[in-house]
Amino acid sequence: MYFDAFGKATLKPRWHVLWLLCLIFCFHLPGSAQEAATVTFTFDFPGSEPSHYSIAVSSDGHATYQSDGRLSPQSEDDSFRLDFTMSQPTRTHIFELAKRARYFAGDIDSRKKGLASTGTKILAYKDTRRNAQATYNYSPLPAVQELTGLFQNVASTLEFGRRLEYYHRYQKLALDDELKRMEEMQKQNSLEELGAVAPILQRISADASVINVVRARAQRLLESGSTKK
Repeated sequence: MYFDAFGKATLKPRWHVLWLLCLIFCFHLPGSAQEAATVTFTFDFPGSEPSHYSIAVSSDGHATYQSDGRLSPQSEDDSFRLDFTMSQPTRTHIFELAKRARYFAGDIDSRKKGLASTGTKILAYKDTRRNAQATYNYSPLPAVQELTGLFQNVASTLEFGRRLEYYHRYQKLALDDELKRMEEMQKQNSLEELGAVAPILQRISADASVINVVRARAQRLLESGSTKK
């Protein structure tokens, strides 16, 4: 029940009451919906596998990976996209490193002559106040170096997961070598975000049609990923 200026009861609120309610609703929207920030890493290196990929990470945890990696030498178009949730520790670290790198404003490349090409890389940052990106081959900035390694490790993990999906469906005899390489890289701390490929590791571990040594490798990787938080 509402009252007008003369104290008379009415069932309809006045327009300014509705306007005030709208303002209250807007100010109480979740911060992530209004202010989500994004860090994107793009890599291009013709002749490598994959020769192109990108990873975009939002401050709300949503991440997208896209690549042109081929699943076999005969493949012509194996373009791949995966949407996943990045773990809180990893994404927090990514945004801390972006801050230390001044959100990639300005030149971050070393510009030294004679450096071997390790691929063209782009780091970009975007939020409601900033929108910047920087291209580099090699950066002398420690924060950029760490971000580069982290994103490359995430890409390696996701490409492993992609191949495991393919081999588990079409070529189970290839699983042992693939998981062996994956275990070696995990021991060298060259993989990140194993949780993103946990579903395929779980399916392999639980598949009775797969030899026991392969199932054991998948289980060990699952356990190592769950302990690294």
